Amino acid sequence: MSIKLDPRIPEGDIHEKWKNHKDHMRLVAPNNRGKIDVIVIGTGLAGGSAAASLAEMGYKVKAFCYQDSPRRAHSIAAQGGINAAKNYQNDGDSVYRLFYDTIKGGDYRAREANVYRLSEVSGAIIDQCVAQGVPFAREYGGLLDNRSFGGTQVQRTFYAAGQTGQQLLLGAYSAMNRQIGKGRLQMYNRHEMLEIVIIDGKARGIIARDLVTGEIERHSAHAVVIASGGYGNVFFLSTNAMGSNGTSVWKIHKKGAAFANPCFTQIHPTCIPVHGDQQSKLTLMSESLRNDGRIWVPKKKEDSEAIRAGKLKPTEIKEEDRDYYLERRYPAFGNLVPRDVASRAAKERCDAGYGIENNATGEGVYLDFSASFVKYGKEKVNELDIHNPSEEEIIKLGKKVVEAKYGNLFTMYEKITGDNPYETPMKIYPAVHYTMGGIWVDYNLMSTIPGCFVAGEANFSDHGANRLGASALMQGLADGYFVLPYTMADYLADEIRTGEISTNTPEFDEAEKHVKERIEFFLNNKGTKSVDYFHKQLGKIMWNKVGMARNEKGLKEAIVEIEELRKEFWKDVKVPGSDKTINLELEKAGRVADFLELGQLMAMDALNRNESCGGHFRTEYQTEEGETLRDDEKYSYVAAWEYNGEDINKEILHKEELNYKYIKIAARNYK
Repeated sequence: MSIKLDPRIPEGDIHEKWKNHKDHMRLVAPNNRGKIDVIVIGTGLAGGSAAASLAEMGYKVKAFCYQDSPRRAHSIAAQGGINAAKNYQNDGDSVYRLFYDTIKGGDYRAREANVYRLSEVSGAIIDQCVAQGVPFAREYGGLLDNRSFGGTQVQRTFYAAGQTGQQLLLGAYSAMNRQIGKGRLQMYNRHEMLEIVIIDGKARGIIARDLVTGEIERHSAHAVVIASGGYGNVFFLSTNAMGSNGTSVWKIHKKGAAFANPCFTQIHPTCIPVHGDQQSKLTLMSESLRNDGRIWVPKKKEDSEAIRAGKLKPTEIKEEDRDYYLERRYPAFGNLVPRDVASRAAKERCDAGYGIENNATGEGVYLDFSASFVKYGKEKVNELDIHNPSEEEIIKLGKKVVEAKYGNLFTMYEKITGDNPYETPMKIYPAVHYTMGGIWVDYNLMSTIPGCFVAGEANFSDHGANRLGASALMQGLADGYFVLPYTMADYLADEIRTGEISTNTPEFDEAEKHVKERIEFFLNNKGTKSVDYFHKQLGKIMWNKVGMARNEKGLKEAIVEIEELRKEFWKDVKVPGSDKTINLELEKAGRVADFLELGQLMAMDALNRNESCGGHFRTEYQTEEGETLRDDEKYSYVAAWEYNGEDINKEILHKEELNYKYIKIAARNYK
């Protein structure tokens, strides 16, 4: 039966929607919450905060992660900060301005009501995290400090040096541990969800594999929360942890959850460039660095060629011979344009022959802090009342200020590249980072499978076609701490009399049988090629034809090539070892099998959207200046795909129209 999209957006003024919705949702009384079981998949910021909050309320919660500890979730890698509309800097910020920046940054392809709610609860997130002891940076007077991020003209990003994600995750982890100690939360480390179980149309549990013993387990619940992150690793090389995968979202998609905007992928502009064919992942340098770093390439091609050949150093390029191309093209925002804009601008310069990295592609630009060393050094000289300082003294003091703000990032860069960024500019280039697409959810964050909720990066709801920097942590914690505890209660109010869900049912039998058959296939298949061989091949197709720039010809080729690669995978993949112990190749095989199907759907979605918007850049649809060219008449909708059998080409497209009442749609302008 075909799915139906019902966003369930409350009536009324947008400023009152969430408040009125909460006032009229059903509740589960405290004495009844212990009768209800909830499963949470993923323990990053979205899953960790949801698990801790629901257990604190009294529900019986089981949380699953494939890592050896929730502290290993990929949220730990988020460095730069978390947005909130508190206007501490007195520079004109407000809930509405955060809402506006997020909609505009996403190129007008996000749902208004969800984004406004996100902005509305953002301030409460900071209060919650401060109460947990998260060590946000503070100003001299003791107030929380803020810095700027791309796509905004205010300072609203709260941060903890260059390790904000880690500190926020430790806050959520502490809250989880409190509930584990009380016995309300059971933690299943080193477990992977391999199937969702649906009984009488409702999500009623999962099949999981213990990744240490290989045991296949049945777990039942009255509701399931998927908070497993994004699917950027479909490109093989990305900034995601190597274990990050799309299996959980793909499994529920195949059981009836619509997949929304799969082609909306974010390319992050400040990553360390690719350095070889054997590289297994890419490293992100925080967007916060664009606050104080200036991005440039040489103005003269011969200088770029000399740098690539090792005959010239960047410090030898005179100021007048440097092209600060973001400042030149976007004077109003400069180096703080949104990620998709900065990424395409870097690609344009490198494609034109001005790249500075001496790899095979020449793909790289500079991120230079020399001007900030001087600026901060002069400020420090005045603070310390130093008269007639030398240039060396000024720069030395300035470097100390920059070190206090970004020291761990500079150290990480030097350990990876061997270059000291205090002495020579960083080399950066865009890379796959975040996925704005994900499982379609309604206003309550429930998928088209009743009882299956989706939170954080795993859902599609808040970022449109491009996510603003420092908004991922905001969305994950908003969903887990401040949205799901209300919306799940409304659903679970009907479950008080249901009683314990049995795992001894035909639905659990069938789901477990399917999981075991797939594992047996992988271990018994007499193939000759490794899982990584197929993953790398998929990654090349995805990056070259479904990456930063796309066109009709390439996307049609990608769909055919991925389908052929998928057939070859099932014929010729080789998975060594046993299923009775730790087997990383077996884990990867299941994940890559899912990526091969998801990658094909991403290409189909990109081919269907005949416009450019945010991170989705079709080269046929651009302005004379190379900016995105939307088609609001035809494509102002969420593309929600319904699974329709093994042939991905037969997926059914459903559309949720986007109607903007509180924001005027316009061409994005950061100039």
